[in-house]
Amino acid sequence: MSTSDLRAYHDAVAAERDRRKRRNRYYHQEVRRLYAFLIPPGSSVLEVGCDTGDLLASVRPSFGVGIDFSRSAIKIAQSRYPYLHFIVSEAECLSVRGTFDYVILSGLLGEVSDIQGVLEQLQGVTRPDTRIIVDQYNYLWEPLLRFGEAVGLKTPQRIQNWLPLEDIANLLFLAGYEVIRRSYRFLLPKKVPLIALFVNRCLARLPFVRKLCLVQFIVARNAKGATISEGYSCSVVIPCRNERGNIEGAVARTPEMGGRTELIFVDGNSTDGTVEEIQRVMRDFPDRDVKLIHQGEGKGKGDAVRKGFAAATGDVLMILDADLTVPPEDLPRFYRTLAEGKGEFINGSRLVYPMEQKAMRALNLLGNKFFSQVFTWLLEQRIRDTLCGTKVLFRRDYLRIARGRSFFGDFDPFGDFDLLFGAAKLNLKIVEAPVHYRERTYGATNISRFRHGWLLLKMSWLAFRKLKLN
Repeated sequence: MSTSDLRAYHDAVAAERDRRKRRNRYYHQEVRRLYAFLIPPGSSVLEVGCDTGDLLASVRPSFGVGIDFSRSAIKIAQSRYPYLHFIVSEAECLSVRGTFDYVILSGLLGEVSDIQGVLEQLQGVTRPDTRIIVDQYNYLWEPLLRFGEAVGLKTPQRIQNWLPLEDIANLLFLAGYEVIRRSYRFLLPKKVPLIALFVNRCLARLPFVRKLCLVQFIVARNAKGATISEGYSCSVVIPCRNERGNIEGAVARTPEMGGRTELIFVDGNSTDGTVEEIQRVMRDFPDRDVKLIHQGEGKGKGDAVRKGFAAATGDVLMILDADLTVPPEDLPRFYRTLAEGKGEFINGSRLVYPMEQKAMRALNLLGNKFFSQVFTWLLEQRIRDTLCGTKVLFRRDYLRIARGRSFFGDFDPFGDFDLLFGAAKLNLKIVEAPVHYRERTYGATNISRFRHGWLLLKMSWLAFRKLKLN
């Protein structure tokens, strides 16, 4: 079908869309709910193929632009949502300037004749931190969808491109994008009280079963525009409690990185002279930018990290455990991975290189491997080591995580999962960097295997409710 014929068809059915959408109200509500979960309110959003503008309006953008080649659909959208901007344009020839936080392609790729060309057009409106969200129906549902069209339950569509997720991911790659996550939704697209909730929130998230869902979607980022810079300033936050014997090593062994490196010790009410040792080291290493913060009444590593990050002035934020079981010499690798645009949240992994004999107890190792599988499934990005204390991200992304912290709540005494969950919610690209894990040479661990293992189980349940049941 030619573009003009397709436009004429969409103009003809535009007025009927509302009536047909009401018949499938539950499905359309769930699609809008999915996008509201993926896109924080107040973002700048471009939707290509916006139809009558309902989906774009549902994500509550601070600046929203909708593009569609159907004049009838755009006319309805303009009257319905006058506070948004709508443009009559073809996807293959975007007539919009500027860049956006998010770009929505909902059901669009099934109809266009040059998918790669459409995706390449988006290079002009995206940045490295822009997220492109593509959804397309699962071709396994083709017979049922055709039946729905025949009986008037669904708006008829022209012949669609056959697009499994793997093909969409490949086309994104060819156009210069990197896939961050891929997933499926809606095993039961009609509302059946209680049953639909259980099927779509639980059964539809199970391995293998999920591939039978009606909707498949991908979140990707622009891989061409990643900025490579060696000039970022760094803040290394070092939470410490009774770590006197490790303080000088942390300062002496941490390399200078980027344009400037500051070391921020956050002391958790130590009783072994840690504070005095930090003060001595600050005097003895005048060429290093070392700061001391007292944690005060706060408890736990998570609280210490937040206070350290709040005091940090660097472009890049790093966490280094004061026990030095992860060598400070490994930090430049984290910095380069972030600065070169290979990832946006760099998580250390202790499970690649051989460990020193007493670095990690056997039960801890088994627990780590178990939770790595759990969180890979929960976050839909590969996470091999959930509890490595070394994590690195841009300060600007941490501020976004902090703004959205209320979604999960104040639940994490470690600080690791608060950051991991927040990064996954924002669809940051999570990359793992292998580290050499050493045996502690001073002091005793503050980790209680069974008490903290129970906390990890509770956090897994929280992540399941927040990330999988939405």
